[in-house]
Amino acid sequence: MTLKLLGGARSRASIPRWYLEERAIPYEWVQLDMQAGEHKTDAFAAINPFAKVPALVDQTLRAPGGEPLQLFESGAILLHLADHHANEFTGTADQVAAQRALATQWVLFANSTLAVALFVPANREREFPQLMTVLDGLLAGGSSLLAGPWGDPLWSVADCAVNAYLAYLPVFFPQIDLNPYPNVQATIAATQARDAYQRGMGKI
Repeated sequence: MTLKLLGGARSRASIPRWYLEERAIPYEWVQLDMQAGEHKTDAFAAINPFAKVPALVDQTLRAPGGEPLQLFESGAILLHLADHHANEFTGTADQVAAQRALATQWVLFANSTLAVALFVPANREREFPQLMTVLDGLLAGGSSLLAGPWGDPLWSVADCAVNAYLAYLPVFFPQIDLNPYPNVQATIAATQARDAYQRGMGKI
């Protein structure tokens, strides 16, 4: 297997795993026992010295030292998979550059702005309503976040990054009232119904 994804249960590793399942990209899944500290071993530290999951080993590319490419950070892994394994960015050179830039924008938004607004209590109280209001408008009609002049993809790496965090809401924060955001609710329901999402979450 040329791709190996390492992660733990109920971790951010589920996000790139969902992308791999959605795009039917062959990979090996290695679930680490986080309680036993398998992410703190020397073997894993050779991939990610910060002892965080997920991590990806890609045998199809070589790092500057000649070893297989090794990546950490879920956003970096997502963008690498979209670019080099799913061939998600297509068209002229200018179109590819624009698509890649927009995908990077949304992945960084998901992993920084949205994640912080969800998981940091002070930020959740201050920023959450404004972010949800804007996202609710952008998600109207089931739109992809990368809709643009090259077409409206049904699903993209941007959708994976953002919708994965939205789908965390009823799991980690069931007390939050999402009724004011019907398009966010519909997106969460549609995400959770996808077979690839359920496989990525280890549910089927």
